[in-house]
This record gives sequence, C-alpha cells and structure tokens, in this order.
Amino acid sequence: MTLFKEFSKGIIKENPVLVLLLGMCPVLGVTTNGVNGLGMGVATTFVLVCSNIVISFLKRIIPRKVRIPCYIIIIATFVTVVQLLMEAYLPDLNKSLGLFIPLIVVNCIVLGRAEAFASKNSIPDSIADGLGMGAGFTLALAALGVTREFLAHGMIFDLKVITVWQGAPFSLMTFAPGAFIVLGVFIAIIRKLQMRKAIREGRIYTPPKNLDCASCRVCDIDKIE
Repeated sequence: MTLFKEFSKGIIKENPVLVLLLGMCPVLGVTTNGVNGLGMGVATTFVLVCSNIVISFLKRIIPRKVRIPCYIIIIATFVTVVQLLMEAYLPDLNKSLGLFIPLIVVNCIVLGRAEAFASKNSIPDSIADGLGMGAGFTLALAALGVTREFLAHGMIFDLKVITVWQGAPFSLMTFAPGAFIVLGVFIAIIRKLQMRKAIREGRIYTPPKNLDCASCRVCDIDKIE
C-alpha cells in the first residue's frame, strides 16, 4: 500500500470516529464548539504521529511481553509535551479542554494504532497512518463541533453567523444527548455514501469488522447470562 493510501484511508474509509466508532469520550465531551473540536483533534494527531514514529523505530527492541506498558509510557510522554505547550501558548483552549488532554493517553485510537500498525510497519508508513487517522479524527471533531455550535448559538468558530439570534441557545446541542444525535446523523450519512459507492462498483457493502448486524447481540441481550 502506498503512503497516500495509508494516509487517505483514515479520512473516510477507516475514519476513527464515523466508521470505527473509536474515541467516543472526547467526541461527545469536547465538541461543544468548533474551536474545541479542532484543538482536540490537532493535539491527538500530534501525539498519534510522534508515538507512531517512536514505536515503529523501537519495535524490534521493546520486549513483546511488556509492549503495552512501554507504548503507554511513550504516548504519555508526548501527551505531557502537548499539555505543557498548550498551558504555555493556548491557556484558554487548555482550560476549555480540561481533563480530556491528559486522557489522550488512554485514547483507544492512539494505543490501537500503536499496537495494530506502528509496531508492525516502517516509520514512513507509520507517519502516514498517524497523519491520516489524526486528520480523520480532527475533521470529525471539528465538523461535530461546528454543527453543534451553529445549532445551539448560530455561531461558527466563535463567530456570529446568524446575527439576529439573540435569544436563549438551543440547549440540547450543548449537552451529550445533542452530541449523540448529531453523531448519529453523521454516521448515517457516511454509511449511506459508502453503500452507494459499493452499488456503483457492483459489489456488496461490507461494514467494518465487528460493527455489522451479524456481530451485534443487542437484540439478544435478555438471553445473555
């Protein structure tokens, strides 16, 4: 697979938020506006790319039995760097994102790419993968943030778009239920586009592994002991 394909797969085909449904805590927690979503996405992308580089470089040195603790230490190092930089240069954004910056350490996107990709591939491929997944994550968070901000306040990136909107905000969009609704709409749109593309190419659309109805047991939850 070429570097461009490694990069582009994270934008739509394997988007960590809209397709793989990873990193839901920051997705629902920080996307109250576009600035927060963009800031969180860029911070996560930095950690993702840097940790991928180091893990790919050290993959033959790190003992397999302790690889996960080692990955976490590497990721935590870059998270600390990000947090200190934000405290110094972007204090307002750092305060707004709060606990979600340190929680990048346990973000399943970052650790998942380290285990599934960086530890098995070359440094250039790992960089492309980190940039692609990070870009897809950033775009999804920014889009969710902008949509919620617009529906709640008539604003985009803290700029008033609907100037006549002076009343109370649409409160639903400022809380987690609003995030669930907007995220559900976005996922439905992505799935519909993927199904249409599959039909045009004369093939059957296959959802990502473990995210299709065949792998779901929700309907049988009353039968699960």
